[in-house]
Amino acid sequence: MQLDVLERIRGGLIVSCQALPEEPLHSSFIMGRMAVAAQRGGAAGIRANSAEDIAVIKSLVDLPLIGIVKREYAGCPVYITPTLQEVDALAQAGCEIIALDATQRPRPDGQSLESFFARVRANYPRQLFMADCSSYEEGMAAAALGFDLIGTTLSGYTPYTQGAPSPNLPLMATLVKNCGKPVIAEGGIWTPEQLRLCLDCGVHAAVVGTAITRPMEITRRFAAALLP
Repeated sequence: MQLDVLERIRGGLIVSCQALPEEPLHSSFIMGRMAVAAQRGGAAGIRANSAEDIAVIKSLVDLPLIGIVKREYAGCPVYITPTLQEVDALAQAGCEIIALDATQRPRPDGQSLESFFARVRANYPRQLFMADCSSYEEGMAAAALGFDLIGTTLSGYTPYTQGAPSPNLPLMATLVKNCGKPVIAEGGIWTPEQLRLCLDCGVHAAVVGTAITRPMEITRRFAAALLP
């Protein structure tokens, strides 16, 4: 089952269909239709946020799904699948892959990533887990901990990686060379040309979100080009 999922996304485009509560398209119905459009356009997989959105998407499309739950906890910078509660919800939703923050930052209950992931893996030994990382060191550490896929999702989003190139091609290339796990390119991919460059680094697959599924942000980019 795991190998089948990895083969289905190999060399492919994973489309992130997400909208936060403050965004105009926040709706499980709309995200479901976004996923249908992505599948018809040639997507190999979907990345989605929340068990509610995932349930609708899985009822409409037959693609491997990377699931996350974005939830903020007071005083904690980690918000992508931060606790076992979110992992449980995603497992029950039937996500083929569950992604979680694998940065060096402390989690809401003060646990280290090592102790947290040990519990997660013990509870779900057959589940595929993706590490959302921001740096080479974090990617290598996540691979050593037993994550199944290593993502560059958070490059540039942690205080110690601000100013990193976007998309971070050097990070992708070094992780592909050294981590021993499938690498998922994610973050800052705005054009088909950039997507091709990511795949040329040897990554297993690539996630594109904002450039495809967030029309408010796309419009802002075009509108900014009109400013004096």
